[in-house]
Amino acid sequence: MSNAMTFYIDGRWVSPAPGARHAPVVNPATEQVISEVAIGSEADVDAAVAAARRALPEFSATPLADRIALIERILEIYSRRSAELASAVTMEMGAPAWLSSGAQVPSGAAHLAEVVRYGRTYDLEERIHDSGVVLKEPIGVCGLITPWNWPLNQVTCKIGPALLAGCTMILKPSELAPLSALLLAEIIDEAGAPAGVFNLVNGDGLGVGASMARHAGIDMISFTGSTAGGVAVAKGAADTVKRVTQELGGKSPNIVLDDADLAKAVRNGVIQQMVNSGQSCNAPSRMLVPRALHDEAREIAVATANAMKVMAPDAAERGALGPLANAAQYRKVMNLIEAGVAEGCDLAAGGGRPDGFEAGYYVRPTIFANMSNEARLAREEIFGPVLVLIPYDDVDDAVRIANDTPYGLAAYIQSSDPERAKSVARRLRAGSISICGAPADFTLPFGGYKQSGNGREWGAYGVEDYLEVKGIAGWK
Repeated sequence: MSNAMTFYIDGRWVSPAPGARHAPVVNPATEQVISEVAIGSEADVDAAVAAARRALPEFSATPLADRIALIERILEIYSRRSAELASAVTMEMGAPAWLSSGAQVPSGAAHLAEVVRYGRTYDLEERIHDSGVVLKEPIGVCGLITPWNWPLNQVTCKIGPALLAGCTMILKPSELAPLSALLLAEIIDEAGAPAGVFNLVNGDGLGVGASMARHAGIDMISFTGSTAGGVAVAKGAADTVKRVTQELGGKSPNIVLDDADLAKAVRNGVIQQMVNSGQSCNAPSRMLVPRALHDEAREIAVATANAMKVMAPDAAERGALGPLANAAQYRKVMNLIEAGVAEGCDLAAGGGRPDGFEAGYYVRPTIFANMSNEARLAREEIFGPVLVLIPYDDVDDAVRIANDTPYGLAAYIQSSDPERAKSVARRLRAGSISICGAPADFTLPFGGYKQSGNGREWGAYGVEDYLEVKGIAGWK
C-alpha cells in the first residue's frame, strides 16, 4: 500500500518523525508479511494534534448541513471503493471474503448512512422554556483508538458522529490491521475534508495510544478494545480531565428459555457465536439452557459446530470460519482451551487446530458443555470460536447467572413468548439486548454496563459523547 509508511496529517500524507520504527502487517491466513507500516511517536501525535487544533475553530462553526454533505461524500466514495476495502479487511485480519464484503464493509457504510439520516433532523439547540436554552457544541479535538476485529465498523461509528458534531480528530487504528483505515483516510481526503479535520497516525498502544490519552491538546478519547486497554487509557487521561468513552470487552449471555424452539435457538446461537471466528465483543459466548434440556442442547450444539467449515478466507463458502486475526490472539485462545481441558471441563466439540492447515491462525469451532459460571472459561473473554453451555434451574437462576459477570455489553434471549422475553430483558444488566434473534440495529445505542465500558455509540446516541452542553438562561 503506497501510504503505509506515512501518516495523514493536516490534509497531507507526511513522513513520520525521524527515528520511526516499522511494524509488519501479517496475513493471518498464511502468516506471511503483506505490508509494513510506520509506527508513530509522541512527536507525530503532537503534529496531528496541532493540525486538529488549528482546524477546529473554522470546522466547528460550519453549518450542520455542510458537515452532513461531507459525510455523504465520504459514504459515496466508500461505497465505490467497497471491494478494495473488503480485500484489505480480509488480508489484514482474516475475515472470510463473504464476511468482509457482506458485513465488515457494509457495517461501516451503515453507520455513515445512519449519521446522515439522523443528522438531518438533529437539534443542536434545545429550548427548555421561554428564556432557557441548551446549546450542544463540539467537544473539540478527539482521539479515536480502534481495534482489529471489526476495523471499519469501529472507525466509522466514531468518525461519522465526530464529524457531525463539528469535532476534529486523530485516529489511531490497530497497528495489527491498519490497511483498511489507510484506505479510509484516502477516501476522506478525496471527499474534501478540510485540512486538519481528520488525521491518522499509526502506532501501538504503549506509544501513540498512551501519548494521545495524556495529551493536553486532546479534549476527548474514544477507545474501543480490551478492558485492560481501556483502564490504561483512562488512567493516562486522568491528569488532563478529558472525557473518556470506552467500548470494552464482553462475556454475553444467550438465555434459551424453556418455551423456545430448542433446536433453532441452540443452532442459531452457535452460529452467531462463531461469526468472525468469535472475535466480536458482543458475541453470545455463554449459552444458558434449562438444566432438564442441557443434554439435548449439547447434542444440537455439537452437531452444529461439527458441521461448520473452516476455510481459507479468500475462498471460504458463506458461513465458513477463517483464521483468528493474529498470532497473539491465536495463542490466547489455544491456551484457554488447553486450560479448560486440563481443568476437566466437558470439551464437547472442537478444541484444536483443524486438519489441513499447516499455516495460519486457525481454530476449530469449539463447544464446552455442562459448565459452571464460576469456571474460568465462563468468566474470561476468550474472543475466539469457543462457546460454553451453562445449565440453569429456573428463570430467576438464569437471570442471576447472566448478570454474574464483570461485563455487561450485550445479552440475548430466546423464547416463543415475546412478553416473557421482554420481562427478562428488563432484568438484565447489559447495554444491548437482542430478543428472539433480532439482528443488530444501528439506530439503537450500543455500549456496556460495568467493565464493558461507558458512553454509547451508534444512532443518535452516538453523537452525544462528542458534544458539550451549554445551558443559557435569559435566552429570549
